[in-house]
Amino acid sequence: MKQAVMYGGGNIGRGFIGALLSQSGFKVTFIDVAEPVVKTLQENHRYPIRIVSTEEYEDVWVENVTAVNSNLPEAVDAIANCDIMATAVGARILKFIVPNIVAGLRKRWAMNKGPLNIIICENLNDANKVLETMLKEQMTEEEKAKFDETVGLVETSIGRMVPVQTEEMKDGEPMRVCVESYGFLPVDKAAFKGEVPEIKNMVPYEPFDFYIKRKLYIHNMGHATCAYLGNLMGLEYIYESIAIPEVRILVQNAMQESEIALSQRYGVPMADLQEHITDLLYRFTNKALKDTCQRVGGDPARKLSPSDRLIGSSLLALEEGITPAYIAVGAAGGLRRYLKENGGVQSMEVAKTALAEVSGLDPEHKLSKLILHYYEMILDGCSLTKLTAEAEKQKHASMQAVV
Repeated sequence: MKQAVMYGGGNIGRGFIGALLSQSGFKVTFIDVAEPVVKTLQENHRYPIRIVSTEEYEDVWVENVTAVNSNLPEAVDAIANCDIMATAVGARILKFIVPNIVAGLRKRWAMNKGPLNIIICENLNDANKVLETMLKEQMTEEEKAKFDETVGLVETSIGRMVPVQTEEMKDGEPMRVCVESYGFLPVDKAAFKGEVPEIKNMVPYEPFDFYIKRKLYIHNMGHATCAYLGNLMGLEYIYESIAIPEVRILVQNAMQESEIALSQRYGVPMADLQEHITDLLYRFTNKALKDTCQRVGGDPARKLSPSDRLIGSSLLALEEGITPAYIAVGAAGGLRRYLKENGGVQSMEVAKTALAEVSGLDPEHKLSKLILHYYEMILDGCSLTKLTAEAEKQKHASMQAVV
């Protein structure tokens, strides 16, 4: 049986990637530091996932799995001997798994094993370049050359929504992960070394930058906008937020601004992107996921950084001649949350400085002014209805200016 290593036994590792590898005929070895997870997988060699929707759920057992503790030599051995590897440890943890990967590669090269493709499932821009830099920092020049020949660092676009698991979701099974039914895994086709492996629901695509931007600027941006508007309304769950008509209008139009920009930039038919947006809006209504506005909108500074979901999508839109009239509403909501979490001072002067710091935008930039305009409306207590009307006004004003 083919061997796979899944570095990270958390929600994405077990609830998505590990399951796909198992269902594709691989024996999956999870590498993790959480001893209860490792021990349970070693003893049971399987775990449950629950595919949930608002109406029903389906339980599935993931078979042919085991685990090793990342602090033990067996972790290096597993990397040295596997046929495929994936990571899902979290961007901030990535640097801590590098020594084991380097040691595993060295052992692999000593045994003259074939190429190793590492599928990187991290919420991180240019994840392949980041991981390559980390790995090569611990290699000799000869090893770097060997790495370039034999290791494929494969970026992915993780579209499956897997929320924080509650005790209710686990339903008496500590290892259960509740997930939505969407289960496709787009990957960078050009990054593989040797043959592209057959993995269930894996979609190799080239050029992959389009998929990265589609995930970040449509899915992640729309999700964050929904969360920040939900925060504004004092709501707990994403499904509650998207159920409000004004929120749905703002989110849908923001996603469509990215849709038009991506279509123009990459030459992708708008009909394909519109179908994707329709699917996402439906998926946001999934009550069973119990995904919270607090979680989805977390780390607003990163979400407002120059190339991330809110500012990055807005700048792409501007580059393509589109005023991000609706995306900027979500950015204003993100700015509000950032200020609430960092001192609580909400004045326009503080907001102006904070936006420049997190976004890298000049205060006189068109986008800065637009975001701050909406932020001032929020500060003044404007309703979502007024924000929606103002976004539509800004959209039509920009269209008339072009004409």
